[in-house]
Amino acid sequence: MPRFSVIVPAYKVQAYLHECLESVLSQSYPDLEVIAVDDCSPDACGAIIDEFAARDQRVRPVHLTENQGLGPARNAGVAAATGDYLIFLDSDDTLTPDALHAIADRLKETGEPDVLVYDYARTFWTGETIRNQVATLLSEEGPAPFRLADRPALLRLLMVAWNKAYRREFVEEEGFAFPPGYYEDTPWTYPVLMTAESIATLDRVCVHYRQRRRGAILGTVSPRHFDIFEQYERVFAYVDQHPELARWRPMLFRRMVHHLVVVFARRDRLPRRSRAAFLRKARTHYRRYRSPGVPVPPRARVHHTLIRLGLHRTYRVLQLTFAVARRTAKVTGRLLKGARSAVLRLHYRLQRSLPVRADRAVFAAEGVRGHGCHPGALEQAFRTHAPHIRTAWVTDAEQTDTVPSGSRRLRPGSAAYWTALARSKYLVHNAGFDRRLVKRPGQVFVQTQRGTPLKHQGLDLRERPAAAGDLDVDELLDNVDKWDYVVSANRHSTLTWERVHPGTYRTLEYGSPRDDVFQQATSADVTRIREQLGIPEGSVVILYAPTHRDYRRTQRTTLDLPRVLRRLGPRYVVLARAHHRHGGPLTDATQPGRLIDVTDHPSVESLCLASDALVTDYSSLMFDYANLDRPIVIHADDAEVYEAARGTYFDLRSFPPGAVARSEDELIDIFATGHWRGSRSVQLRSAFRERFCPHDDGRAAERVVRHVVLGESGLPPVVPLDRRHPVPSPTAESAATGRRSSAAPSWRVAQFPAPLKGDAVPLIETKADSAS
Repeated sequence: MPRFSVIVPAYKVQAYLHECLESVLSQSYPDLEVIAVDDCSPDACGAIIDEFAARDQRVRPVHLTENQGLGPARNAGVAAATGDYLIFLDSDDTLTPDALHAIADRLKETGEPDVLVYDYARTFWTGETIRNQVATLLSEEGPAPFRLADRPALLRLLMVAWNKAYRREFVEEEGFAFPPGYYEDTPWTYPVLMTAESIATLDRVCVHYRQRRRGAILGTVSPRHFDIFEQYERVFAYVDQHPELARWRPMLFRRMVHHLVVVFARRDRLPRRSRAAFLRKARTHYRRYRSPGVPVPPRARVHHTLIRLGLHRTYRVLQLTFAVARRTAKVTGRLLKGARSAVLRLHYRLQRSLPVRADRAVFAAEGVRGHGCHPGALEQAFRTHAPHIRTAWVTDAEQTDTVPSGSRRLRPGSAAYWTALARSKYLVHNAGFDRRLVKRPGQVFVQTQRGTPLKHQGLDLRERPAAAGDLDVDELLDNVDKWDYVVSANRHSTLTWERVHPGTYRTLEYGSPRDDVFQQATSADVTRIREQLGIPEGSVVILYAPTHRDYRRTQRTTLDLPRVLRRLGPRYVVLARAHHRHGGPLTDATQPGRLIDVTDHPSVESLCLASDALVTDYSSLMFDYANLDRPIVIHADDAEVYEAARGTYFDLRSFPPGAVARSEDELIDIFATGHWRGSRSVQLRSAFRERFCPHDDGRAAERVVRHVVLGESGLPPVVPLDRRHPVPSPTAESAATGRRSSAAPSWRVAQFPAPLKGDAVPLIETKADSAS
């Protein structure tokens, strides 16, 4: 008897069925059977099912002699199932990696409930993925299992069968079955949830719900959408047969009205000539099933009134009125926006006719949330070493709390913003201000860049169309011509920037300003940051920070972080930080105190200080993290593809800052065996620091300010690497005492030192003030 029976009905889905079945059979939890039901499909679905059955004995094909529809096909699958739990999966959807493992763990943890409800994400044909908007209802906090009466809000979830696992004995004892027709999930899901004695939730995306461009059944104009009335008749008939469920009638009534409104309002469902008849029938159901005295939510009163009275023409008039109002508002908004833009352009031109203010500096940073990166470190250094300069920081309204109180806050595009750009002497950015910026005589533009370059930048992107995107070379060079200084952390950066951003600027090879904090922080600072993040005392903290993939339409991580944590044990904690272009967190799963999403944390430097090790791929964060002299592990499972699409200035696998993993299992092995902090990792990190962190002694920002603002030539000398004292990791053992396992590890790192490859110039030793 398998643990799970995954029931997959198939009809006219030959283009998606293979991916669906593969997503089940490739699960890390193998104790399953797949009941694949061919609903007499006219395409190749039956043949595909037979091919999978011949390849894997866990696939049990069921061929129906005539097309019966989704509901009866699922019933046929249930009749053939032998597993402890039933899982329904539509044949154009897929299970996410390790979904069954997570479901099995949660079932065991909650005492084998009748029903387990898990989450899903919509995957659009454009490549976009969006998680269920009411995922908060699946919180695992509180007692479990429970009954629906304890958490009635679960009825607000999408009423489908495929986001739940059902105990098979419970289904058989209650005699649940799917009816024929459209909306067959409705008279299944409501009775199941209302009847279940024990329910549990899993706050994890287990299903990718495909949103097809064309061909979805419910997205087809058809009179069969009238089936919804019969399905709700079945729901209320079930309640009438079970008087103990009468308390649910008011909520079922409200859900029915909402569902009818959705079907009526969607233009891709009802034939145009049948819409009036649909509303008349909806009026009949409204009056038949309405519970007297049930309050109607204020936001739903208009819809309830329209259905209760069957006001088809009124509904159409309201739709047209709202459509006209929206278009009018859009046109008005465009006109106002154009007028405002013209006024601001005139304002900026007038401000440029006024004198430049020598005591003003404006700062901004791209790719950070608020105040931070190199411009943030320089802004702080301005206030410390050149207090006569009044600083201003450009940031959105929701991030103003990250700006220090001593700096003025500027909202992008405002009149104050354009005034600052027109009249401030010092302009500091890690990318570029508005392209309409006109650099005036007397203004000084300091370009900090965003880190030591590993991946191709600037003019080199002309040969990388996947990474270049909409790169405008003329605009890039126009921006470069505005620069007076470029801040560089090392000789590799200096040589790269001057080649890919050719201009007349002067390079200041003084170190990395944003890394000054690593030399200035104390152990007390580390402890305080870890407490703020809610990290349990004594934990080994891994900061996971992958970079952006230019060659992918949608961003996703190849690491299953919950699985990594399960394999490593309870002592480990992962801080997961997505790239600012990722569009959301790295994982939908949560493990309180162990898997912490820090994507929106304002300071990546604080996260580095709070961690014991960094796991990344091709992010420039590795060059900064090396200053902490803590372990770095590279997870490079797509190195060849990444290098082909984006290009790198040296082979990271030949000259890494630590151990290199080519898969998730190798990464787990590196931590489980202790190689992440072994003597070999120490050697690699030492060589990496010598090449890329020669000037980072905590005074890089000070050197820039003294040279650019104060005009000093005798700058503070650089403290040699062997005399620096990085902040100790609060929990991890010293890397120098790490021991290698007697067993050969499954990962490899190349011997060092290794020459840089491609078009990078080999690194050489430099003096502290070589640029000056």
